[in-house]
Amino acid sequence: MDERLIPVFDEVVTRNPGETEFHQAVREVLESLGPVVTKHPQYTDAAVIRRLCEPERQIIFRVPWTDDTGRVQLNRGFRVEFNSALGPYKGGLRFHPSVYLGIVKFLGFEQIFKNSLSGLPIGGGKGGSDFDPKGRSDAEVMRFCQSFMTELYRHLGEHTDVPAGDIGVGQRELGYLFGQYKRITNRYESGVLTGKGLSWGGSQVRTEATGYGTVFFVDEMLRHTGDSLDGKRVVVSGSGNVAIYAIEKLHELGARVVACSDSGGYVVDEDGIDLDLLKEIKNAQRGRVADYAARRGDAHYVAGGSIWQVPCEIALPCATQNELDGTHAKVLVENGCQIVAEGANMPTTPEAIRFLRDAGVRFAPGKAVNAGGVATSALEMQQNASRDSWTFEHTEARLAEIMRSIHDSALETADEYDVPGDYVAGANIAGFTRVADAMLALGLV
Repeated sequence: MDERLIPVFDEVVTRNPGETEFHQAVREVLESLGPVVTKHPQYTDAAVIRRLCEPERQIIFRVPWTDDTGRVQLNRGFRVEFNSALGPYKGGLRFHPSVYLGIVKFLGFEQIFKNSLSGLPIGGGKGGSDFDPKGRSDAEVMRFCQSFMTELYRHLGEHTDVPAGDIGVGQRELGYLFGQYKRITNRYESGVLTGKGLSWGGSQVRTEATGYGTVFFVDEMLRHTGDSLDGKRVVVSGSGNVAIYAIEKLHELGARVVACSDSGGYVVDEDGIDLDLLKEIKNAQRGRVADYAARRGDAHYVAGGSIWQVPCEIALPCATQNELDGTHAKVLVENGCQIVAEGANMPTTPEAIRFLRDAGVRFAPGKAVNAGGVATSALEMQQNASRDSWTFEHTEARLAEIMRSIHDSALETADEYDVPGDYVAGANIAGFTRVADAMLALGLV
């Protein structure tokens, strides 16, 4: 890290004790910005980087609700409105027991740069709760969502803050959240949430967007070297929306996905993952990948362990943060992996990133690779604002165009700052400079 940025990072650690994921996200960006502050001293003179590391607003609130037995339950809700220099705060809500302020701040910080890279007028934010929807009835999820929105609604608006879904927040949860927002405000303000159902203001491709966008980015990485996805052997961690639709697009483009996972373990299917069966088990039945192996004759399930032990040419971590560590990275390299692209947010540890890059593996960070989800959310906002609805084909074409632009911007910026081929530095610098210039233009706000 450039010596001029060390005090900034030290201040972040001091002001945000115990928030290790947030510290990790900040360090990852600051380590790329040395050449930027040399070329543009105005960013340090105006304390832009210090200001960027401090959220504009942090909201923490209690969420009381009753379960189906009538017992009162209590969770904690969060919304971190990190930066609005480019537009209204934009970022998902995560419902998972691991959620605490440090997780939300790391996600919100990443969101600033991801949204900036999209080229669309949206700022960065994130939110959620330590509530776990797994095992809860629809009625319990509804009561929780209504209580959560009863507090959060006062901070939202299509020109202020526009949440979407994330882990644990799908169309069911978004429906309950939007219903309560409408009930409280007496406004059918479609643009206040994205990821909605198609019958009530949602956008085509939004469900598929993060997974599709991840694959579009990898396809561009290969095209840049005269290669393609055709025939490539791929491993995708996770089995939620991101993983499922990454697998779908990979298969469409000729790759063969041989493994996917969930929190219990992973399944290997050498014939290629049967996507229809996986969708049925995960979406319709809310089952586990172990159920996939039980119903798919030649597939086998491994409880626990690491999916990164499965040999592949391309690895797409699409589950959760810090799932791919240095030990896993070594195994990937030994097995001949050529590309690692992050479909999830910060799924690769710093140690693993260093090892992969030193070994010559092309590595692309989540803020660039998985920006397709928020980009399509912004397209949904456009449609809501104009009371319009686009076709699947048109929206997918826009998504592919945005992902190509993000890829090219990262690569061109890396060239500009004399780190050719470095997607991490290119994405961090390209995302940062757009936000930093806007902050300078807006004055001390």
